[in-house]
Amino acid sequence: MKTLTTAQQDRACGTVLGTAVGDALGAGYELGSAPLGPTGPQMIGGGLGDFEPGEWTDDTTMAWCILDVAARHVDLRTADGLDQIARNFRAWYDSRPPDIGNQSRTVLRQAGPEPTGAVMTATAYDLHARTGRTAGNGSLMRTAPVALPFLDDPDALTEAARKVSALTHYDHQAQEACVLWSLAIRHAILHAELDLRAGLDHLPEQSQAFWVERIEEAETAAPNSFSPNVWAVAALQAAWAAIHQTPVPTDDPRRHVEDALACVIGIGHDTDTTAAIAGALLGARWGASAFPARWRRITHGYPGLTGEQLVELAHLAANGRPGVYGWPTVGRIDYSVYDIGITPIPHPYDDKVLLADAAALDQLPDGVTAAVSMCLLGTAQVPDDIEHRSFRLIDRADAESNPNLDFILRDAATAIADLRTEGHTVLLHCVAAQSRTPAVAIAYAMTLGIPYTEARRAVLAALPTARPNHGFEAALRRLATKEQA
Repeated sequence: MKTLTTAQQDRACGTVLGTAVGDALGAGYELGSAPLGPTGPQMIGGGLGDFEPGEWTDDTTMAWCILDVAARHVDLRTADGLDQIARNFRAWYDSRPPDIGNQSRTVLRQAGPEPTGAVMTATAYDLHARTGRTAGNGSLMRTAPVALPFLDDPDALTEAARKVSALTHYDHQAQEACVLWSLAIRHAILHAELDLRAGLDHLPEQSQAFWVERIEEAETAAPNSFSPNVWAVAALQAAWAAIHQTPVPTDDPRRHVEDALACVIGIGHDTDTTAAIAGALLGARWGASAFPARWRRITHGYPGLTGEQLVELAHLAANGRPGVYGWPTVGRIDYSVYDIGITPIPHPYDDKVLLADAAALDQLPDGVTAAVSMCLLGTAQVPDDIEHRSFRLIDRADAESNPNLDFILRDAATAIADLRTEGHTVLLHCVAAQSRTPAVAIAYAMTLGIPYTEARRAVLAALPTARPNHGFEAALRRLATKEQA
């Protein structure tokens, strides 16, 4: 299995988080359930399933059914892998979900209470043979995690995308849409490029001309012309039109995520699905770290997971093993080798924000009700009654390690400000409070109106062993320049 860089790992995790965020963002507007306000789409909940704000729908749930198997390193192409996906689908179906696609419902009902992959595929084939109309968007919406175990093998990915689609959607157009989107996700993760044509060579020659025409149409026609979009081809076109035709901002490229999701939801009709499809590819390009904390903090859904837990599963699926320190499979990461004995220190401009190293989590100061983490943690390291926000920030100065660095610093600072507005006392920490913690503490001071030079001087005086790396320092100076502009 290919060894991924830190940026590639972020993008691999982003494809599943992007599915969930797009899905939850689009859920409230499906089939005109609510009008888009002047500020664009928000996680309002409601929709066809009366979802909670931030709750994902069947799109992400069915993606999780696949991700769960991939994260356990079971080959999705095998009978065992397809059987496990089928069982996950059925368990969810038996939970009486508030929203499920008509075609998926039909196949799951007819396949019986304990379906195998072979039985589901045969049932989907029979439905197609009877009706000739099984190219809905229900397999495309869930295809994102299929790419993760096969980043080093596009042929295997093509086979897996087809087989997983055929569990419910046997039509060749549905399967080919999944192949194209999965290979585009793979390309984005590996190369940080958006290229839907990257998978054309993996389609039958007689299909390639059809898809070239559809892709060109999506790139030139008005995005709102791709409605209705319950057909897999139209859903793919809607998602690609929004991504391709939305400009990438030069001052904040990762904002393309937010702008393109607003565009695809603005197209209307099956908004949760088209936004889930688009979100997967946007996340594969820009990374999990590109999604704002205001969305990530409330993203959740069946089977009782959060968006951050999807990120953990995506890491396992893409890497084939836990990462550094055993994350995300350990309950606690021991950072004692880095412990420099810092007693949590009040932020110089807000004594309800405490600056500390990771050891502070073992004995939280009295009154702390929230934690903002800038490093990896074990699954049981933060007490359950603590409001927790985590950010992916690598303590390296090179731009490749943190491609969304400026945004992360600003977003983490904003998250602290939001928690303080809610009345929380916040613990801000990284491993040793030497680089990441002071960088975010400076950014937070800047949100309070403190000039960069003054904020830096005060934070470093409070943490005399702290020295943010030069990459972080440069990012803070850029943020200061933008605020002054």
